[in-house]
Amino acid sequence: MAAVDSFSLLYREMARSCNTYVETLALVGALYTACKTCIVLHSCCSLVRIHFLPRLMPTRKTLAQRFGGWAVIHGATDDTAHAYAEELARQGLSIVFVSHDSTMSTDISRTLSQRYGVEATLVEADLALGEAGIKSLKDALRDKDVGILVNCGTRSLTLPSHLTEMSEQGLLEVVNRSVVAATLMTRLVLPRMVQQGRGAVVHLCSGAGSRSSAGRAVLFASQGFLEHFSQALHLEYGYQGIFIQTLTPLQVSSRGRAASSVLDVRGWLVPKAEVYAQHAISTLGVAHHTTGYWPHTLQRGFMSYIPEWIWSLASQFC
Repeated sequence: MAAVDSFSLLYREMARSCNTYVETLALVGALYTACKTCIVLHSCCSLVRIHFLPRLMPTRKTLAQRFGGWAVIHGATDDTAHAYAEELARQGLSIVFVSHDSTMSTDISRTLSQRYGVEATLVEADLALGEAGIKSLKDALRDKDVGILVNCGTRSLTLPSHLTEMSEQGLLEVVNRSVVAATLMTRLVLPRMVQQGRGAVVHLCSGAGSRSSAGRAVLFASQGFLEHFSQALHLEYGYQGIFIQTLTPLQVSSRGRAASSVLDVRGWLVPKAEVYAQHAISTLGVAHHTTGYWPHTLQRGFMSYIPEWIWSLASQFC
């Protein structure tokens, strides 16, 4: 009986001494939960502000009134970039396609002119060549009220390719067309935008380069440059009325590809290029860095919780 009483007394004393620690741990847990709740609420509010409010309560001013009457699309090589240009034309902007290869852009320019009644021209210029490409582009843009520049340089780098598998010439072309050309294009159009006190520069990148993975070293490095370039431009020219935006969409369905399985359905998570373009342009003037499409933003949010080692391991088999 004495042993039982001794144990009971010992238990009560230990519980009394641990009470302070339990209360402290409970307080830490409550603070952690409150902090996480605030983060989630902030993310939800940002999601609504960026992706829903601009579409539910659009501004009365047109894009031409807000930024300018012409949009320059540089390096448009895929359906996403073409759909972005088409949505700008649908909203009344004239389009200038700048490309080193005129094969694809010629037909698109003609289609936009006929369908939407806007001017759409093609300037064949390779800025990687230096002064020769720059001069022809300056002449083409001299009398145009360029209000929006869209750089699509890294959109062509989405296929995995290890650094040692790329030739030296191929590597130079990739870096020149994704980094050098985008920088030069921005330099060409910015002075007039600053002079007029309005304009927008959009870097249309790939969500595949948002996190480092095997086979995407060049894509990750090029996109990293453009993202930091955009941040610096915002600090330098944001107060002068120039809006800088980086778009990092995830998978977008190609126009010519048929849906052959459940994973390939053109729907909620993998939208058509036209649907993505409508959503992305609605964020212009609202968010400086976004996926442009709210389901992609949700996906990116979930992806951010994946540990780096799991992401790296998975990339070895993708």
